[in-house]
Amino acid sequence: MNIPDFLIDMLNVQYGKEITEKILQGYSKKRKVTFRVNTLKSNVEKIENRLEEEKIDYKKVAWSKEAFIINNVRENEIKKLDIYENGEIYLQSLSSMLPPIILSPKENADILDMAAAPGGKTTQMAALSNNKSHITACEMNNIRTEKLKYNIEKQGASCVYIMQKDSRKIDDFFSFDQILLDAPCTGSGTLNLEDANINKHFTIKLIDKSISSQLALLKKAVKILKEGSEMVYSTCSILNKENEEIVKKILQENRIEIVPINFVGKEELPLLPTNLEGTICICPNELYEGFFIAKIRKIK
Repeated sequence: MNIPDFLIDMLNVQYGKEITEKILQGYSKKRKVTFRVNTLKSNVEKIENRLEEEKIDYKKVAWSKEAFIINNVRENEIKKLDIYENGEIYLQSLSSMLPPIILSPKENADILDMAAAPGGKTTQMAALSNNKSHITACEMNNIRTEKLKYNIEKQGASCVYIMQKDSRKIDDFFSFDQILLDAPCTGSGTLNLEDANINKHFTIKLIDKSISSQLALLKKAVKILKEGSEMVYSTCSILNKENEEIVKKILQENRIEIVPINFVGKEELPLLPTNLEGTICICPNELYEGFFIAKIRKIK
């Protein structure tokens, strides 16, 4: 199997052999195409009718009316549809739709998206708040910022202001009602076994670099989150070094607490065990990417 030996060893230590085998099987699955309806431009009923016209077979999930799983066509077929072209739907993994839903962005709230490109979660937050929140979308990379701008315009997310900046360097005089930190990570939950170069780019050095930036970003997030307010920390990693251990370090140093994650439909997620109560980690399979999510409240 085209996976670094050291990663398999880490997974065995963290999860045990049986769960690790399940994770490895999940990596090898061809994931189904998923998208969400962009309620800023369309509605679920219209999209269902359009899919039925095209004889596209779909199913839904219990935790979101807007999320669709496509059973009988691949991504390139969806991209040919007018509903994709004009931004009525957005291709997005099911796992990555969860952090905005768990954050539950509010109308009139000042919201920060700390690592926003390419904009899937940013535009989802705009839709969830009916374009009536004030979202600052941060991205430090020039090319990724252009992609972010494109998606925000295409999705009609007019409540978003783009800040091209390293989120770790945001001035401390800023303060936000809600923060989404979908942190840069190793992507250990989303490995593509068809990538012949996994062993070249998935390295111990990458893990160390990810941990360093995750800690700095989460420290900054807690500093600029208003007292009594909530944020979400997420990664597409299933390694506790990037997940629970990062959150635990910040818990020790700051006046914050974990808000247990509960929502309708949570029971249908393929969950992995975590060692920090109230957080969730999703196992990769044919529907979901591996993903970790923690909800955090800053204590008054």
